[in-house]
Amino acid sequence: MTNVINFELVSPEEKLVSAPMYMVEVPGDDGSFGVMAGHCSIVSSLRTGVVRLHKDESNSDVREIFIVGGFADVTAQNCTILAEGAVDVKDLDKGALEKDLVNFAEDLTLAVEADDKLRVENKIALTKAKLQAVA
Repeated sequence: MTNVINFELVSPEEKLVSAPMYMVEVPGDDGSFGVMAGHCSIVSSLRTGVVRLHKDESNSDVREIFIVGGFADVTAQNCTILAEGAVDVKDLDKGALEKDLVNFAEDLTLAVEADDKLRVENKIALTKAKLQAVA
């Protein structure tokens, strides 16, 4: 199978994926990019977003994984993503995320210290990104 790239996605908790893929869509810091067999070698920092895994050309079986930043190391035969955090989009619960967003908004109104406000604002931004991934 020469038209596939060996793909791995690893988070601090676990190796989520280790399989050949036809194409991988990656949320790079400077914009999303696609990776296929024969891609030029690059190392890219990643933004929070969704990695889309295409097992074949048909696009009928696309797996989506939400990542929280990290790095991608790409060669002609391999694509490895080291993510700061990762979860399958299908495992995200829209209702629970919306409830979390309400609770974080309330926490923000109660936060007094600048560090506490920043921490809550980061949680709100991450939750909004997860909701966008589910939508």
